[in-house]
Amino acid sequence: MTRAETKERNRRALLDAAFHVVSRDGHRARLDEIAERAGLTTGAVYSLFGSKSGLLGALVVDHLQPYYEEIERAVPADVDLVGAVEAFARHYRRGCDAAEARAGQSLQFTLLDLALRDLEVGPRLATAIRAEEERLVALFTGRTHDGSVVTPGQARHLATALRAVLIGLSQGVLLGLAPDADEQYFADAARALVSGASLVGGGAEGAGET
Repeated sequence: MTRAETKERNRRALLDAAFHVVSRDGHRARLDEIAERAGLTTGAVYSLFGSKSGLLGALVVDHLQPYYEEIERAVPADVDLVGAVEAFARHYRRGCDAAEARAGQSLQFTLLDLALRDLEVGPRLATAIRAEEERLVALFTGRTHDGSVVTPGQARHLATALRAVLIGLSQGVLLGLAPDADEQYFADAARALVSGASLVGGGAEGAGET
């Protein structure tokens, strides 16, 4: 095994171990236990990720990257903004029925708790999430809506609102608080955000970007 292959194997082992320990223990997760579960030392954590917050930031990317890749495949390239938003919402709802949905939701709650408790972890997690969400912004940018083309600033505004709505609905589904929220419900809620053009039709940033 080459040095690069060993490095990637160790990186993968630490991320898998971190997922298990962080999901279980939240802010009490200990680096020494993560390293031990991965069959490594805490020195490997610092060597590969720089710090505990660096490891958690990488964990966010590792968790979100496949998710955003699935979104890109689920949203057709040749539909307008409303069609893209509806496809995204329907895909989001289907994710609530996936076998790993509850584990993923638990990790999200845990990472939010960590971000609120640790002044170093919070910014690192936010940076990692924003970097992945740029892929969602790119997915909406350039699509047509009411005779105009969506700019990056408008797409970013919309992406923020969409995630807030869909995350809330998904939590309701997983907690049993929204039993009737099927794919059509998610699509209708998402479409309502753009039907009045309030998010993509105005605003200084959106109007001035190219």
